[in-house]
Amino acid sequence: MHAARTALIAALALAMSGCMVGPDYVRPDAPVPVAYKEAPGWKVAQPSDDAPRGNWWQAYGDPELDALVAQVDISNQTVKAAEARMREALAATQGTRAALFPVVNASGAALRTSHGTGSSSSANTQSGVNNSYNVGLSASWEIDLWGGIRRSVEASEDTAQASTADLANARLSAQALLAQDYLLLRVQDAQIELLRDTVASYERSLQLTRNQYAAGVVARIDVAQAESQLKSTQAQVVDATLTRAQLEHAIAVLVGKPPAELAIVAKPFVAVFPDIPLAVPSTLLERRPDIAAAERRAASANAQIGVAQAAFFPALTLSAGGGLQNSLIGSLIALPSRYWSLGAALAQPIFDAGLRSAQKAQAVATYDETVANYRATVLASFQDVEDNLAALDLLAQEAALQQEAVKAAQQSAAIAVNQYKAGTANYLAVVVLQASALNSERTALGIQARRLAASVGLVKALGGGWDQAQLAQTAN
Repeated sequence: MHAARTALIAALALAMSGCMVGPDYVRPDAPVPVAYKEAPGWKVAQPSDDAPRGNWWQAYGDPELDALVAQVDISNQTVKAAEARMREALAATQGTRAALFPVVNASGAALRTSHGTGSSSSANTQSGVNNSYNVGLSASWEIDLWGGIRRSVEASEDTAQASTADLANARLSAQALLAQDYLLLRVQDAQIELLRDTVASYERSLQLTRNQYAAGVVARIDVAQAESQLKSTQAQVVDATLTRAQLEHAIAVLVGKPPAELAIVAKPFVAVFPDIPLAVPSTLLERRPDIAAAERRAASANAQIGVAQAAFFPALTLSAGGGLQNSLIGSLIALPSRYWSLGAALAQPIFDAGLRSAQKAQAVATYDETVANYRATVLASFQDVEDNLAALDLLAQEAALQQEAVKAAQQSAAIAVNQYKAGTANYLAVVVLQASALNSERTALGIQARRLAASVGLVKALGGGWDQAQLAQTAN
């Protein structure tokens, strides 16, 4: 037993001092600009800013939105799937770590064998029957001399962290999509309200035209134009209601409910555009979970190169066993029944037809692919930020101009109505100018919807309230 203990201590020291072949990981460089192209005049982030962090959707000041987003973590099936994948990766990491430790097995057996009467062995046993009883322990341990197992553990831990970042990205994507759909639904409520008010106005105009036609003041064509204008606007109400219903259905699915189980009541809506301060572009590498996931996959692929390289070197396995064996169960627990074994095995592949070289080349190619994917993700993230910055800036300018257009169109329509009542204009002019005023108002609401969507898009593009430091505890 002293010899076994000495061998075990020596193996531990050897394993701890063993080298790790393969390249140590360094985060790949990526093209990072000094500043955002579309950021001039944008608010620079300060530590004291009350900017969207954590529960970023609360910046839009809508309790109903807050309640809906809270259900994403609980019921969204895409998030649940990502959470399951994260648990799967964590379990795989634990399984990989197990290879660092010895495998110990306990065994017990009772065997009864019989030899034919013609067998020579039957002369030595009663009735030609043999009994054998055995209990024992055995252990084997592959010493990680070259770090192949430790590289596997490293790869599994990096993969688990990538899965954790994937979960954060799935959660952020679902939250952002829900917020966008909800805000678009509220703008759609405003569209429907505008159209219904317009329908009521057109109904009054139609009645006025009918009265004037009955009095012989106007021609029948004026009545037909008024009726056409009314019916067309009523059709727009139906179309807008369809869009709202589809948004409501999409929100239901995002919170994990059948559409029949969710009803969002229309209510007055005031658009809120929260201040979203920017940091320097390099912080985006720490703030976006999709970038973190891509970077962790590159780290995992780098570790796999070490695993492939370790296969070129000999594998050392220690084994030990011991127990008790006797033909009589009553004498099993006795000193003469004891046996033990202790050994070591060294294995080195001599010829594999280039298998290990191919596996290493495959690992290197996989790493190069993950690096390219990481850099592509970084570039796409900067585009995402720039797109939404430009959208918010230019849409704000467009909204201001459109409001002026709305005022001018409303004034023109009001003048045309007064002229028609006075008999100095025909109804066609009224129809054209009223349609123009309605289109201007609907365009203004459409711009508002795009601004809200871009606002949420920018929060998402900047990583929401996530930070890469949240990966520190994963797989530990």
